[in-house]
Amino acid sequence: MASLFTPNSQTYDLPDPLPLDGGQSLEGVRIAFETYGALNDARDNAILICHATTGDQYVASPHPITGKPGWWSKMVGPGKPIDTDRFYVICPNVLGSCMGTTGPGSLAPDGQPYGLRFPVITIRDMVRAHMALLDHLGVERLYAVVGGSMGGMQALSLSIHWPERVARVLLLATTAVMPVQNIAFQEVGRQAIMADPDWQGGAYYGSGRAPDAGLAVARMAAHITYLSEETLSEKFGRRLQDRDAKSFGFGADFQVESYLRYQGSSFTGRFDANSYLYITRAMSYFDVVDERFGPGHNARLSEAFAGVTARFCVVSFDTDWLYPTAESRKIAHAVNAAGAPVSFMELAAPFGHDSFLLDVPALDRVITGFLSR
Repeated sequence: MASLFTPNSQTYDLPDPLPLDGGQSLEGVRIAFETYGALNDARDNAILICHATTGDQYVASPHPITGKPGWWSKMVGPGKPIDTDRFYVICPNVLGSCMGTTGPGSLAPDGQPYGLRFPVITIRDMVRAHMALLDHLGVERLYAVVGGSMGGMQALSLSIHWPERVARVLLLATTAVMPVQNIAFQEVGRQAIMADPDWQGGAYYGSGRAPDAGLAVARMAAHITYLSEETLSEKFGRRLQDRDAKSFGFGADFQVESYLRYQGSSFTGRFDANSYLYITRAMSYFDVVDERFGPGHNARLSEAFAGVTARFCVVSFDTDWLYPTAESRKIAHAVNAAGAPVSFMELAAPFGHDSFLLDVPALDRVITGFLSR
């Protein structure tokens, strides 16, 4: 069979306003997305891949700004665990982002960038945009939805609110409710951005100045949470950077300091600071029980999965301290209590939260097996 692996970058403009959880609606929403493979005649081979916080639609094709390979090119492609010779793979850029989908840097109806006039959004709002895209593509029921980290939150929201639209749900290194410690880390990042004088109250577009320093610090703080102590120790330890002795100054004496500074500065070249504010706020708000029943409801997590019939696979990693195994286990127990089929496993990997993006052969086998059922 000839390979169908030809990435197709597209945009779709929603014909109707998108209703939002905050009570507003957003007009003129554009969704940027990529597809791989082909939809079969039965229209039952579509897989929706939901990206993480600062990810994008370039799941298996080179990034247009950095030139780097797609963020999951090891997993998506001909003969790979998510086989594009078999599946029609769809990966949209989330609402609020900055890679083509409508976000705070987009033009409002008055022709000026939204900035902070962009409404605060939720994970469910992102998924509403995904569902509108699926309708446009003629996909009534997904073979599977797949997501890691914030992508897993989107997959959870989809499975609960649109249960008839998905047959399989694959959740990687995620949570059903944002842990308080993670909200705290996200707030540090947001405050770093807003404390940068170049943020200008969010109205920095076209000014020639952007809050790159604040965004870099936000990225540095977040990046630490994606790694494990084992990875940091093995890769950097306490080794000095390009010097034989401590400088007794505030430059990057240690290799790990230099690494974080590089991660921060390179991030500012591909991401928008306001998008970072909006996306992390959506994550901070995430709680599937609140989504299902409203704030203040005393329902159990299992009740949020009532009526869900999809088959679930929940995967955690033993070195992930951002969304530790206990969070994944709660999801698996709740799905099981609701009567839906679920498998759960904790995989050993040294990479921390980022393990789902890196070379973990056991994860390849899990995904291949789950999608082959």
